[in-house]
Amino acid sequence: MVSEEFGFFIDPQRCIGCRSCVAACAECGTHRGHSMIHLDELDRLASTQTGPTVCMHCEDPICAMSCPADAIKRTEDGVVHASQKPRCVACQNCELSCPFGVPIVLPGLEQMLKCDLCYDRSSIGLKPMCATVCPSQALLFAPRHEVAAMRGSRPLREFVIGGLRIRTRNAIMVPDPEVPLNLDASILMEGGL
Repeated sequence: MVSEEFGFFIDPQRCIGCRSCVAACAECGTHRGHSMIHLDELDRLASTQTGPTVCMHCEDPICAMSCPADAIKRTEDGVVHASQKPRCVACQNCELSCPFGVPIVLPGLEQMLKCDLCYDRSSIGLKPMCATVCPSQALLFAPRHEVAAMRGSRPLREFVIGGLRIRTRNAIMVPDPEVPLNLDASILMEGGL
């Protein structure tokens, strides 16, 4: 079980685009050589800024709610796991419903895989693979009470996406957590942001 004392923090402002997290994620024993991290270019025409996208581990995971085979489970410690192979029908509902764009149904494997905080490691007190290699600490697994003292930004775990309020286990570091991140998938798809 992952200790509630520890949190996973994503700080896009610190990402340097080195892709160490992507390589380390593929080495996690539960990922079968596939990386569960997407490194996104935030505004490719205007900037070299990148940002890691990992599962936010929602309190009420939409991916699990949209799964017709009940293949996606959230543990009592708040970690949403990849689909259970015997149950997953590779319908891609999870891919389509995730407000953060995280799950991937892998062709050939016909199963949804996603970040599970390297549960084989984090459940025994070790850091997820990505957090062990990130040189800029854009991905940080640390005691929650220490993070505020370490950073000028603050953790945000509540998001409004397309009118839906989503609370997560993981946090994105933002300069002012009182200003909500309002994301609208239709605007993102139109290239409006």
